[in-house]
Amino acid sequence: MPLLDPKTWQPVRLSGGESDVVEPATGETLGRVTLASADDVGTAARTAGAVQTAWARTPHSARAAVLRRAGDLFTAHADELREWLVRESGSIPGKADFELHVAAQECYEAAALASRPAGQVLPSEALRLSYTRRVPVGVVGVIAPFNAPLILAIRSVAPALALGNGVLLKPDPRTAVCGGLALAAVFAEAGLPEGLLHVLPGGAGAGQALVADPDVPVVSFTGSTAAGRAVGEAAGRALKRAHLELGGNSALVVLEDADLEGAVAQASWGSFFHQGQICMTTGRHLVHESLYEEYVERLAAKAESLAVGDPHREKVHLGPIIDQGQLDKIHALVEASTAGGAKLVAGGTHSGLFYRPTVLAGVGDDTPAYAEEVFGPVAPVRSFSTLDEAATLASASPYGLSLGIVTRDTALGIQLADRIPTGIVHINDQTVNDEAVAPFGGVAASGTGARFGGEANLDAFTEVRWTTVRREPADHPF
Repeated sequence: MPLLDPKTWQPVRLSGGESDVVEPATGETLGRVTLASADDVGTAARTAGAVQTAWARTPHSARAAVLRRAGDLFTAHADELREWLVRESGSIPGKADFELHVAAQECYEAAALASRPAGQVLPSEALRLSYTRRVPVGVVGVIAPFNAPLILAIRSVAPALALGNGVLLKPDPRTAVCGGLALAAVFAEAGLPEGLLHVLPGGAGAGQALVADPDVPVVSFTGSTAAGRAVGEAAGRALKRAHLELGGNSALVVLEDADLEGAVAQASWGSFFHQGQICMTTGRHLVHESLYEEYVERLAAKAESLAVGDPHREKVHLGPIIDQGQLDKIHALVEASTAGGAKLVAGGTHSGLFYRPTVLAGVGDDTPAYAEEVFGPVAPVRSFSTLDEAATLASASPYGLSLGIVTRDTALGIQLADRIPTGIVHINDQTVNDEAVAPFGGVAASGTGARFGGEANLDAFTEVRWTTVRREPADHPF
């Protein structure tokens, strides 16, 4: 029996109208989902809050068992979920498998969190026991985007649940199934109490209601920097925490001693994986001047060799862009860049939603595809002559998410990385990496720091409560 049956995949009635589930590669309608209204968000928050108190009192071993079963179910239902990821989000099968692997690992890591929010015994000037303990925040709001819909939802949903919270998940309506309803189905089969997890597909209105709701004290948002600023501002006015993982324009720095063949292989993956629709995508290639010409030539040849097409029906390296609006933005940035003097070395063309991997040479500070986050398969390449120049160029961005450095001298790579402000650094690897055990997050316009993964989840989804205990009532002067 399939995990996701279009006839029963939304057990809770929502009131925001219906929306087609569209396969971007073909335009085919795969099903229909009902969207959430602002009223639906409020109802879900109250429902989750009522159930959450009992869930928080549930023994940590029972909560952990639900998370472990959920992890197993992502593997058990991999064939079905892979097809949804491929068809609904435009992933190639390998990328879908990576999402499923990370989803399972996120659940297993979250299961381990359930027993870890112990506090500290504190010294006290009074004759009393003084200690801290971690307590769940209550109901967590999760807003997740379309590009890695399963990973970017589960990395907040799983730890929040494990730590005793209820969750309202608002997936992007373009990936409402693989980024939302799939999680609800998995956790229902895993034995999560009914009413604890609510999936609320919707647009900006539903997101705004989620951030504003007084029964949702913590919001975990992944998306664009512009939207993240609005979320952070609204959350600040409501005096609630907002964990923001936002955009990026990450640099890959190729030093003079780098192995060129290996560097180009890293670069291709960093810029073209999942059509460049990843926050960590390599958006700026900074290459030592002695390697620049050959690097551009080899990267262009690599781009021309990659197959672009329907990932469900063909063996391809790149699938479709998520929709026409996103494709138009990508192409406009490429055209503005070439009009401004950049050289188009490969790509720059599209058929339908299939955009060819693109290489631009001769870019500068004002080249749009170099200065801005493209969120598409575009690799702008620029040369540098000294380490100081490399550090300056890599740092000259409002973003600070990920950084890759390719060099045979790893100590030099670490020294260079220390001069460039980013939340993530990879020496001899490109910028796109993710593991459930590792903290994830950026600085500056890329977000509010590491708020996902490992110990960071404890800070994100619990409060620290100070407690004192006396044997006898305290005696005060009045």
